[in-house]
Amino acid sequence: MLSTPLGDGAELCPLEPWQAPELAAYTERVRDHLAPWLPWAHSVTDEESARAFLQRHADRQAADEGRIYGIRLDGELVGGMMFRLFDAAAGSCELGAWLAPEAQGRGLVTAAASRMIDWAVGVRGLSRVEWLVSPENGPSVAVARRLGMTHEGTLRSVFPLGGRRHDLQVWSLLAEEWRAAS
Repeated sequence: MLSTPLGDGAELCPLEPWQAPELAAYTERVRDHLAPWLPWAHSVTDEESARAFLQRHADRQAADEGRIYGIRLDGELVGGMMFRLFDAAAGSCELGAWLAPEAQGRGLVTAAASRMIDWAVGVRGLSRVEWLVSPENGPSVAVARRLGMTHEGTLRSVFPLGGRRHDLQVWSLLAEEWRAAS
């Protein structure tokens, strides 16, 4: 219920605090895969921390500052998407994504991001969508390219994670570019 089909048994649907047990189990199962890229993969360690994480996102949604969704394949949680930042007044947002290794290569993140961009641009009237990614995360860089985003530059040593500092590439897409490509 309340989901958006992504094709081939996949769907994008809200991820809410009551789903904390499922998120905790998912994170435990794929932690090693997610940990190099996502700070929350280190802090979501049990049902309580998963509930707190999802509640923060529910509160951000209530304030119109972000949203979080699960990507399901045949009903099973295999990944997710979020508006990590969402600023309707400024007309911009930032997308974030994660996916279990066994679900990669199906175009799920690209399809989910496309639906979210359609909504942000078409329904909410945002002008700019950003995608920040470690240059070492090849699959995520590939999604930015498939979405037609422009690499604007690299923020050097901006992101602390796992005991070291990481670069982040800034990719973006403007509303007029999205509309022209659609």
